[in-house]
Amino acid sequence: MSDSLHTHKADDAPGNKLKPVTAHSHGSHGDACCSSIAAAPALIKLSEASSADARLSSFRIEAMDCPTEQTLIQNTLGKLTGVQQLEFNLINRVLGVTHNLTSTAPIIDAIQSLGMHAEPLEQGVETPLPTPVKKPWWPLALSGVAALVAEVIHFTAVAPNWVVAVIALVSILSGGLGTYKKGWIALKNLNLNINALMSIAVTGAILIGQWPEAAMVMFLFTVAELIEAKSLDRARHAISGLMQMTPEQATVLQADGSWVAQDVKTIDLGARVRVRPGERIGLDGEVLAGNSTIDQAPITGESLPVEKTVGDKVFAGTINQAGSLEYTVTAAANNSTLARIIHAVEQAQGARAPTQRFVDSFSRIYTPAVFILALAVAVLPPLFMNVLWFDWIYRALVLLVVACPCALVISTPVTIVSGLAAAARKGILVKGGLYLEGGHKLDYLALDKTGTLTHGKPVQTDYLSLDPTADASAPAIAAALAGRSDHPVSRAIASAAVDKQPASLTVDNFEALGGRGVRGVINGQLYHLGNHRLVEDLGLCSPALEEKLFALEKQGKSVVLLLDRSGPLALFAVADTVKDSSREAIRQLHELGIKTLMLTGDNVHTAEAIAAQVGIDQAKGDLLPTDKLQAIEALYVQGHRVGMVGDGINDAPALARSEIGFAMAAAGTDTAIETADVALMDDDLRKIPAFIRLSRQTSSVLKQNIALALVIKAIFLGVTFAGLATMWMAVFADMGVSLLVVFNGLRLLRK
Repeated sequence: MSDSLHTHKADDAPGNKLKPVTAHSHGSHGDACCSSIAAAPALIKLSEASSADARLSSFRIEAMDCPTEQTLIQNTLGKLTGVQQLEFNLINRVLGVTHNLTSTAPIIDAIQSLGMHAEPLEQGVETPLPTPVKKPWWPLALSGVAALVAEVIHFTAVAPNWVVAVIALVSILSGGLGTYKKGWIALKNLNLNINALMSIAVTGAILIGQWPEAAMVMFLFTVAELIEAKSLDRARHAISGLMQMTPEQATVLQADGSWVAQDVKTIDLGARVRVRPGERIGLDGEVLAGNSTIDQAPITGESLPVEKTVGDKVFAGTINQAGSLEYTVTAAANNSTLARIIHAVEQAQGARAPTQRFVDSFSRIYTPAVFILALAVAVLPPLFMNVLWFDWIYRALVLLVVACPCALVISTPVTIVSGLAAAARKGILVKGGLYLEGGHKLDYLALDKTGTLTHGKPVQTDYLSLDPTADASAPAIAAALAGRSDHPVSRAIASAAVDKQPASLTVDNFEALGGRGVRGVINGQLYHLGNHRLVEDLGLCSPALEEKLFALEKQGKSVVLLLDRSGPLALFAVADTVKDSSREAIRQLHELGIKTLMLTGDNVHTAEAIAAQVGIDQAKGDLLPTDKLQAIEALYVQGHRVGMVGDGINDAPALARSEIGFAMAAAGTDTAIETADVALMDDDLRKIPAFIRLSRQTSSVLKQNIALALVIKAIFLGVTFAGLATMWMAVFADMGVSLLVVFNGLRLLRK
């Protein structure tokens, strides 16, 4: 695929493009409510100026687990002179800083001032995923028991209020110190996140004497946050979990002829590796010896095993089922097809979908508005309506908790990440939530012919003898001439006549005739092998022959004739055969209400013939790349939302102009993985209707989640103003709907 395709859409307006933003999802520890996964761009330029002595330093920051910390770090380091660019990798919790400072000490100190520890990392070394930190369970258990005891004592009045306050304080300190710490850092930086709002609410409850309720609210929030974090693990690690499919060791041939198990990370390119039946393949490679069947589901999503023999590609993480294979390594462990797929999907998580961009923008306005409303609720009624201060301050605190935009913010990224993971499992590599969400809007799909609808490899379909005296020798003579040419049509004729032993015929004075065919002398006789134009040039055409040629050309076949000095001896028809999966794919697209258009550089007869075979609505032939682009433009003018499928060579302009460009990725072609909007890992067109169905399901879940978050909060806000809601009920309402949208989004991961 051409690098000119390395463009992506900025929004869901047809054809708008921009360079993709690299970003990653983050881990599961810490603030689960910060789960706007990679909501901010991962690559941030702080200065347009760059110096020759600029260098990149990387740091592991365990506390950097959501966009809240990212914003704090960005604002702080942005004030440091010499810092030019920041790159956030939230899934690995790694910060890359491009700077021209003489020492990294100012960077480490600045991050330390935010309550985080920055550990310098060695450059050029693969960064492992952060090790999960297991926290002791007893503080949370103590918090829960103390909160419950405080509620019981307060309700039964068996002890004075100071006893209730002490027990409640034990609950708050044992379970809520982390929340208070994050809340204080957020408030210092004027960031009203969930930790800040919860800290204000609990502190307010304490100030008005609601000790038991303050303790119970903090405990319930901590528990709900823990459950939410565990739930999000499944979505965040759905792709990274594929890495576990790659074995740690592989059996490698040594210089002395022995076979030794070796760590796959240490195996060099070109090494000879052996894999036994039932073993997983450790590295990408090319088969040198043996025959077997391979389960390639992690790469291509194919449900059936694929036959492999000498010369075929094998991929890391796939399963060797039947026979023993030996292969040569073609890619290092960190650059295997599986590793690149995982990296591409991690990057895709940062390309925010339109719904996510809307939600993030809405939240930036919504949260301060809610805070101002809570202040108004606490102050205005007591001042102007002669009502109790205590009651309305309490209602304001409940309002702060229930109105938190947590569920709204989390509803989109968890759904998008789940959809991206589900697509990857099907062998569909989607390069961003923008395309996953936008797929449901497509109503027209344009397709290239060669290599897309067809196999891209012409085969001989017809042979007709035109001279009975030459019937026996004609195929061998034609194959001998065709074997000297590298044209696809010539190769098809040569391959079809292998059993005629064309190699035994010697061709003398061979000459290629540009755009017409070839000629050569065999056994002292001059022969020509060429197309209709060559026959015309030689003056050997006739009405009867014209009729035969037209009949075959109308079927979409390329016709080649073998001629001697007296006239045509035989006729050969060659055609690029249609993939069986293409017919089924077009049928499924029509069932989804999507119209199809074939765009090809082949002649109109071929285009119409292929279109008829697969059931395409409309076909256009004799198109140059600019003509394909104009065809896409014409569909946009008619108001259609258009996708384009092609191999990316002469389809580059049309693919770049389309709303979503689908690339035939040939099971891991580097360029396709790097540049496509959507890459089909096994070139099976049936994956396009599967992608559209997944896109429609994703869009539906997104709408459901946003509706659930807004409607439930609206109802509870009404209950709060009526004075019927308590703070712990507000926590249940807020975190309950958050868990609901998480579980709803995870439905996309089902088989």
